[in-house]
Amino acid sequence: MKNLISKLLALFALPLIAHAADPVFPTRPLRILVPFTAGSATDVIARIVMPALTEKWSKQAVTDNRPSAGGIIACTILAEAPPDGHTLMVTGSNYAGSMALYEKLPFDPVRDIAGVAQIGSTPLVLVVAPNLGIKNARDFIAAAKARPGQFNFGSTGIGSGPHYGAALFNYTAGINAVHVPYRGSPESLTDLMSGRLQYILTPVLAATSLIKSGRILALGVTTSYRAQAFPDVPPLGDALPGFEYQGWYGVLAPSKTPRTIVNLLSREIAQTLARADIQQGIANQGAIAKYGTPEAFDKLVHGEIATRKKVWKAAGVKAE
Repeated sequence: MKNLISKLLALFALPLIAHAADPVFPTRPLRILVPFTAGSATDVIARIVMPALTEKWSKQAVTDNRPSAGGIIACTILAEAPPDGHTLMVTGSNYAGSMALYEKLPFDPVRDIAGVAQIGSTPLVLVVAPNLGIKNARDFIAAAKARPGQFNFGSTGIGSGPHYGAALFNYTAGINAVHVPYRGSPESLTDLMSGRLQYILTPVLAATSLIKSGRILALGVTTSYRAQAFPDVPPLGDALPGFEYQGWYGVLAPSKTPRTIVNLLSREIAQTLARADIQQGIANQGAIAKYGTPEAFDKLVHGEIATRKKVWKAAGVKAE
């Protein structure tokens, strides 16, 4: 009996010990860098997840949009920020694309920046303006191939996730089109509706309201599964066998941030993503809440940087 009581006391003490080991954090509002404009897909994800993350701490999560330069401006600010967990960045697949594209950076993406958690995944969706007169992906591919150099496609910047998805799509389909980079999804979608662009591969998040209102037409998603927001939109792989691409979202921090703080943030993010309201909020935007540990997220990011270097080279894409 005495041994049993001792074991029970030790068991109940474990959570207290673990809690006591956690740092006093946060001590002030969190600065959440977003490398795109307000209203972009990454911005929407950040504003859904990060304020909910800080509710229990009674601290604000202040979004700081720093678009331009393929996210390098925001990344530089992050890399140079005090490594105390109070400056974070919510980014997407564009991060790996930019890191793979630009050879000379003011920071080292492996040495200076580290993963905190993956927070979501999303397909891109191929969208066109209704006045283009094309109703499905197969006809679109045929039309684009028949008019080399005459179709313009937009993205959220050179090296961004949408740029990479489109480059991979164009390369796989044999399409020769002109890339027009923008600072964010809203700007590119506006030019799509005006006719300056013929198509965009955009995060579902950014295009949801425009698709549902009929102002742009969705022809296909880049994943093998259909997006929850658009169950009638087929995978592009149906028209282009073998093609698949999945974007992601995640949280990064300066690499010298103490591991205790990184792990604390990661645990809180996991709990936040487990909330039904957060999952539904993300799902309403066409994405999926998906958690990944700091280690798993680092592995994903570093692996994609290597892969995207190969795709950029094959597609002839260079930083401007």
